[in-house]
Amino acid sequence: MKELVGGCLQAIGILIAGLFGLCTLIMVISVESWRAFISGIDMIVGIGLVPLGVGIGLIFAGRALIRSARGDDGRSF
Repeated sequence: MKELVGGCLQAIGILIAGLFGLCTLIMVISVESWRAFISGIDMIVGIGLVPLGVGIGLIFAGRALIRSARGDDGRSF
């Protein structure tokens, strides 16, 4: 059961990190000047990087859950 929940956490984390990572990349690429980048950095961080960090955190949490489930069973794959 831990492996299933861990796999679901990883899948959700990958989707969140992928979506917001691409959105952050698009926002950074669409900046026209350095002043526009500096004035828009709070929007980039708030909209893009915070959910990206949450997605990456979910990936690692799911990975840790899967590893702990495999350690509980005594199996080593």
